[in-house]
Amino acid sequence: MNTNKANPTGAALSKTLGEYLYDRLKEEGITDIFGVPGDYNFTLLDTLERCAGIRFVNGRNELNSGYAADAYARLNGISALITTFGVGEMSACNAIAGANSEHVPIIHIVGSPPDKDQKERKLMHHTLMNGDYDVFRKVYEPITAYTAVLTPENAAIEIPNAIQIAKQQKKPVYLVVADDLVTKPIMAHHVTAIPQEMTNPTTMKAAVEHIKHMLNQSKNTVILADVKTMRFHLQEYVRKLAESMNVPVASTLFGKGAFDESHPLFLGMYGGAFGSPEVRTAVENADCVITVGLVWADTNTANFTAQLNPLRTVDIQPDRVKVGAAEYPSVMAADILLALQKVGYKEDSAANPSPAPYDPMVGNPDDPLSAASYYPRFQRMLKEGDVVVVETGTFFYGMSQVKLPRGVTYIAEGGWQSIGYATPSAYGACIAAPTRRVLLFTGDGSLQLTAQEISSMLYYGCKPIIFVLNNDGYTIEKYLNVKTENQTYNKIPKWSYTKLAEAFGGDAYTVTVRTNRELDDAISRAEQECSRELCIIEMIVSDPMDGPDYMHKMRDYMEKQEKQRS
Repeated sequence: MNTNKANPTGAALSKTLGEYLYDRLKEEGITDIFGVPGDYNFTLLDTLERCAGIRFVNGRNELNSGYAADAYARLNGISALITTFGVGEMSACNAIAGANSEHVPIIHIVGSPPDKDQKERKLMHHTLMNGDYDVFRKVYEPITAYTAVLTPENAAIEIPNAIQIAKQQKKPVYLVVADDLVTKPIMAHHVTAIPQEMTNPTTMKAAVEHIKHMLNQSKNTVILADVKTMRFHLQEYVRKLAESMNVPVASTLFGKGAFDESHPLFLGMYGGAFGSPEVRTAVENADCVITVGLVWADTNTANFTAQLNPLRTVDIQPDRVKVGAAEYPSVMAADILLALQKVGYKEDSAANPSPAPYDPMVGNPDDPLSAASYYPRFQRMLKEGDVVVVETGTFFYGMSQVKLPRGVTYIAEGGWQSIGYATPSAYGACIAAPTRRVLLFTGDGSLQLTAQEISSMLYYGCKPIIFVLNNDGYTIEKYLNVKTENQTYNKIPKWSYTKLAEAFGGDAYTVTVRTNRELDDAISRAEQECSRELCIIEMIVSDPMDGPDYMHKMRDYMEKQEKQRS
């Protein structure tokens, strides 16, 4: 954290603080800034409206705008969010914490009360009525990589620093500026860039030799690509390493989409005891597993049922490597992945890809919808270049087993898992990639948290295809609670989901489906209509405990664990 308010060390620039801020954001490819207006950010927004090449994209609340910025950053590399002081930034806290957990760089900009009022500790609205104007920045300290209070004197230092930290660490950063300082000219400074982390050649040489020794003893090696492969843009390095070694690659739930699933070396999704048995056998029986960006978390390891022998594992993280029990710090992932292509290891024949669970079509046309029948239909409809946004809940587990075509961007909150994330995230995806087809898969319970952003989609002309799984409540919660049944707290109000577009004042193609034939027809129609308007397909599933095979295995495991405890 830095709250530097240093005295001027240079001449005033013609740029105002606000103009300089937006120029720096535009240099990073940010053309849209999400947020909600409030009186302490009016000057920020007025300045933004006068800036060419960048615009303000309004959300229905700050939480949703934070989720939208999250998806925008995943597609664009970095994003920005503007909120007002206190009430606005506190509303966005959940989204920013999620971005931290998920390694997503967001520049969160907060407009605060006038500088003079803050210095006099006046009791202003949107505060705790105690004269403390630093309290909310302190809240953001543990959930961001950097915080700073901007002034005309330090803006030329703090803004580039914050952006660089966000890019290097793939984490959100927080900048707060008093409303009356936005239009002040900033002071010129000689800005010293934050040093880039560099690989230590001696350490890397030792790591490569250690890995080479492990590979020389391996007859079958597997690469396991996880979420930080995507966040740190290591996909091409992983692909080239796999091809040079001719070894199969599996992905984790968090890392869905980290490796091209249409590639002949793609083995499948590794989900411990809950996923494909064939993939599990291939990964866990390998003589050497090279993991890239692995996050050893409960959901990512199927409740820690994943079994990797640490003595046979090469764990490559963005800035370090662990080979067996030996740690090698200051080794950048890109460098080690490049170096490993040259060690001379190559297998004669790679393992055959495991059959994708949803390759075969299931169910007669007039059968009622079930997980076994609708996931193969989703897989069949996906196209190259799609953006697939998946909600926390049953869809998170079911869609993880759907095989993705080449070039699909898959967006899900695997670690933070905040329900309601996906709908505003799909909105952000539409803004970030207006020429790509966006598909949203959400549940009835999750949609009820953040449905307002369908209004924003309509307002800005977004045309996603939205699948709403109506299975009468929080099905994922029912699966996770193995202690009781028929919990009243997992019931939700019954909404008319296909009428949401009308309620929000927009036009959309909407339909309710109950059978496989009706879903097939709705998908075919939506594929035609989505070039003209937003589409909502409500899927009625009569069995409230219907779920994908992955969740059934998870439930069985949890029930056995509960019996052992009791």
